[in-house]
Amino acid sequence: MTTACAVDLFCGAGGLTRGLMDAGIPVAAGYDVDEACRFPYEHNNHGAEFQKVSVAELSAEALAAHYPAGHTRVLVGCAPCQTFSKYTQGLDNGDDPKWTLLDEFARLVRDAKPDIVSMENVPELQRHDVFARFLVTLVDEGFHFTEAEEKWVAYCPDYGIPQHRRRLVLVASKLGPIELIPPTHTGRKQRNVRAALGKLPPLKAGEQCAADPLHRTSELSPLNLSRIQHSTPGGTWRDWPPRLVAKCHQKKTGTTYPGVYGRMEWDKPSPTITTQFFGFGNGRFGHPEQPRAISLREGAILQSFPEDYEFVEEGGDYCFKTIGRLIGNAVPVRLGEVVGQTIRNHLEAFQR
Repeated sequence: MTTACAVDLFCGAGGLTRGLMDAGIPVAAGYDVDEACRFPYEHNNHGAEFQKVSVAELSAEALAAHYPAGHTRVLVGCAPCQTFSKYTQGLDNGDDPKWTLLDEFARLVRDAKPDIVSMENVPELQRHDVFARFLVTLVDEGFHFTEAEEKWVAYCPDYGIPQHRRRLVLVASKLGPIELIPPTHTGRKQRNVRAALGKLPPLKAGEQCAADPLHRTSELSPLNLSRIQHSTPGGTWRDWPPRLVAKCHQKKTGTTYPGVYGRMEWDKPSPTITTQFFGFGNGRFGHPEQPRAISLREGAILQSFPEDYEFVEEGGDYCFKTIGRLIGNAVPVRLGEVVGQTIRNHLEAFQR
C-alpha cells in the first residue's frame, strides 16, 4: 500500500496540518515566515517540523527532501488571502509582495512534482489572473481536478464548522479524477454557536479562566460595556439608544455599516472569524449572552481547533493581537480534515 506524506505551505499555527493528521495523512513539515507559529505548530502536531522560510525562497530540492521514497507526495497550502478578499474591493495590488505567493506555490508544483495538490483561499481569488495561472500550471503538469466551479467553494457549516465562512478549496491529483467529499453536515446537522461554546465557563470582560489561560477576554470601556448590554443576539447598533451610537454611524455615510458591535446568536453558526475577533467593535463578535466579546479560546473553537490546542508555551505572553492573528488566519481544522479525507478516499480508490 502506498503511503502519503504532505508538506504544508503557509502553514500558520497548523490548522490545515492538524486536519490532515486527523484524517490520517502524515505531515512532514510546514513553512511560514511568522516565528509566532513555531510553538503551536510543532507542539500540537507531533512529527511535523516548522520551517521559518519564505515560500518565495524555498527550493524544489529542499521541498522534495521531505518526502520519503515510495510515498505519494502531497503538497497543500493557503497563500495569505487578505490581499484577495472582498475587503480589498477586488483590486489587483502589484505592490503587495503577497500577491505573487500563489505563483510561488505554482512554481513548486512544477519543480517539485507532487502527486496531489490542495490549494485553499478566499472565493474572491477566482476573479484574479493569478488563480487562472495556477490552474494552467495544474493542467500543464497533468493534474486532474473538477471543472465544476460550484464545487470549488466549500460552505463551512456544511462540513461541521460552526461559522459562516466560504472557502475556495481546490484538490488536484495526477492519479485520476478527484473532488472534495460531499457536505457532511447539511440542514439540521449543522453545528451552531451553542453547540460549540455553550459549555465553556462564563467570563466577564477582561477576565481569564483559571483552568484554561486561552479562555480570556479583552477588556471593555464603560461605553462599550453599556453598548453590549443594550445589544441583542443578531441585532445591530441601530437598536441602541441614540446616546450610545458612535458619531461615525450617525453620519449618512456610516448608516450602511451595521455589521459591527453585534452579538452572535446561539442557534446559528458564528460570523466569519477574523484576526480581530476578540474585539466587540470589530464585527459581530459579542458573546450571545455574556456582556463581552468572545474569548481567544472561543475563537479557536469556532475555527474548529481542538479545545486543548495550545498557542503559547508555558510562561509565555498571551498577546491578543498575536494570538488573534494566528487563529483568524488559520485554515479551520475541520476543513483540513475534509481535505485529508478527500485525499485518503482518493488514494484508497486507486489502490484497490
